[in-house]
Amino acid sequence: MFYHNKRLQYFTPPEKPDPVYAKKMQELIGGSFGEMTVMMQYLFQGWNCRGPAKYRDMLLDIGTEEIGHVEMLATMIAHLLDKAPIKYQEDGAKDAVVGAVMGGSNPRDVIMAAAMNPQHAIVSGLGAMPADSVGFPWNGRFIVASGNLLADFRSNLHAESQGLMQAVRLYEMTDDPGVKDHLSFMIARDTMHQNQWLAAIEDLKSEGFEDTVVPRVAYEYGKNEFAYQFWNNSEGEESAEGRWAKGPSMDGKGEFQYVANPQPVGPEPNPPQPDPRLHGTPKDPQAQSNGSTAPTVIERKTISS
Repeated sequence: MFYHNKRLQYFTPPEKPDPVYAKKMQELIGGSFGEMTVMMQYLFQGWNCRGPAKYRDMLLDIGTEEIGHVEMLATMIAHLLDKAPIKYQEDGAKDAVVGAVMGGSNPRDVIMAAAMNPQHAIVSGLGAMPADSVGFPWNGRFIVASGNLLADFRSNLHAESQGLMQAVRLYEMTDDPGVKDHLSFMIARDTMHQNQWLAAIEDLKSEGFEDTVVPRVAYEYGKNEFAYQFWNNSEGEESAEGRWAKGPSMDGKGEFQYVANPQPVGPEPNPPQPDPRLHGTPKDPQAQSNGSTAPTVIERKTISS
């Protein structure tokens, strides 16, 4: 069960309304790496966890924390929208519009970038929404919960890294002391969460549950002559200088090999020819249907009353 404590984890109100910034902050709620994503990702990973109890407990701890982060951001957005004029436009956008016209850009794009999200007024009544900064609704397909803890923890590390980067960028987009203080707490928690997932990955490995390759049986199934080759598939050979191009592989089961001029190992494709009844284009025009194929006849029966 979940119990809601009315006190926020942390909150500092903004000094003044700023609906344009509220629009930007929606990304931290409903974006692909927003708090709704990590909240649902960690909770589903925890609910689905069949591993040691400490991992399940940890996942539900952090998933529940992320519910609070969504509430913090929703509260901040409500404050940023409070008493803001419905037809708000940044004064600085006026010159930008003129510049867009003179420079050949689309003035509409400039105006929309500098305007509040109209859905904040029309749909949510000056409240936050489960959507990103351009109004795209949050999508459950953003989350990863595979049942393999190492694969999931790597995904979690990725999500926290991207989320932290976005929070830092938003921090640098405002001069409001209240907003900056509020985001500084979230930046600190994202820093912890990155370290948390690195520690959890280390724990899994040290306990012998997982190795670098996920799953382990992939080493048995794969064509291992290609498993440790780095293929130089673009111009230049600077990539040969990386750790991935020489020395022991990270799983200790092979040696990295740099292939400067990789060659295809498969044949040229020879797709099967289309069924004439589908009226596709075959190699030989004589094989194309001339329409003589008899159509399917559906018998109709008349029911007398």
